[in-house]
This record gives sequence, C-alpha cells and structure tokens, in this order.
Amino acid sequence: QVQLVESGGGLVQAGGSLRLSCAAPGSITIINTMGWYRQAPGKQRELVASIISGTTTNYADSVKGRFTISRNNAKNTLYLQMNSLKPEDTAVYYCNAPTPIYRWGQGTQVTVSS
Repeated sequence: QVQLVESGGGLVQAGGSLRLSCAAPGSITIINTMGWYRQAPGKQRELVASIISGTTTNYADSVKGRFTISRNNAKNTLYLQMNSLKPEDTAVYYCNAPTPIYRWGQGTQVTVSS
C-alpha cells in the first residue's frame, strides 16, 4: 500500500502562515480527489480540507477562509496553504483521500504559539 509523504510543518506564531506539501514516492500518481487531515493531542483525526476531481474544494468551518488546498499535477504534489494560524490549529497534519486509500504517513507537525 502506498504511503504519502507530508512536509512543511513547523513552529509558527499565531497569525503566521505555513504551506504543507504532500508527495507520492516514485512514479505513483496522487489521485484527483484528496484531502488534508489533522489530529490534535487527545482528539480524533479530522478532515479539514478536500479537493474533488482536482477542482472543487471543501473546508471544515474551523479553517474556512484561512486554509487553501491545491495541487500541482506537474509536480504530483498536494498543498495546504495555511494563513492566519491559530493555536487551535496545532496538530499533526496528514494527507489522504477523503475515503482513505493510502497507508497513513507520519504526518507533519504544526505548532502555533500564542
């Protein structure tokens, strides 16, 4: 089973920005319908953004207007641009399909300080 690789996380102050990336190994092509999930300590993993057939995007209310999901087909990479970050955005972020089909990767840690 394919495992995707997330990167781009880090420590940022509230109000700051980060861009997360999700790439597939080798010649594997990421499917057109994908999502970004996050899991905060002690909480269940939640889907925060999705892109359907490479075009239509959906967002959880908690991130709407601040996060943008996109993909670059030439680079076979999925992105999550996160602006106006809040301490409650602190979590490990993962990429996968909205109905998960890939093996869960290690994710990338995002920590937002107040």
